[in-house]
Amino acid sequence: MITVKRLTLEDARIILEAAEAKAKEIGVAETVCVCDDGGHPIALHRMTGARITGVEIAIAKAFTAAGHRRATHKFNAPPGGPALPGNEAFGIHAMHPGKFAIFVGGFPIEVEGEVVGGIGVSGGTGGQDTQVGEAGIAALLRSLNR
Repeated sequence: MITVKRLTLEDARIILEAAEAKAKEIGVAETVCVCDDGGHPIALHRMTGARITGVEIAIAKAFTAAGHRRATHKFNAPPGGPALPGNEAFGIHAMHPGKFAIFVGGFPIEVEGEVVGGIGVSGGTGGQDTQVGEAGIAALLRSLNR
């Protein structure tokens, strides 16, 4: 038997609040999804003005990051990204059509070395999505260390 850490809705709200604050600070309307360790959404927030396409993209990024326990951009990062043509994981996104993202904006949420969920951010540039995702995760970790 193992003990599993789980994100709560309250945890997801902490993440979303910090992510939105960062998005506002840098001037971008984002959609943010927080999911559990199985890739199932706990909370989704589309800021006013965020693109409607961001909903499915944010969900896919969170699913991928949680389920594969790695940031989504690591699948596609040159040189040698495993999902690039000719590499061992090329086509991995086709295994879960519409649910697997191999571009920047999805990050696993780790607590004490264990992946407890994922965050997916869509709406800005890769750099903006990264800043927003990192701000959300950092806020959760700060709240847990109180």
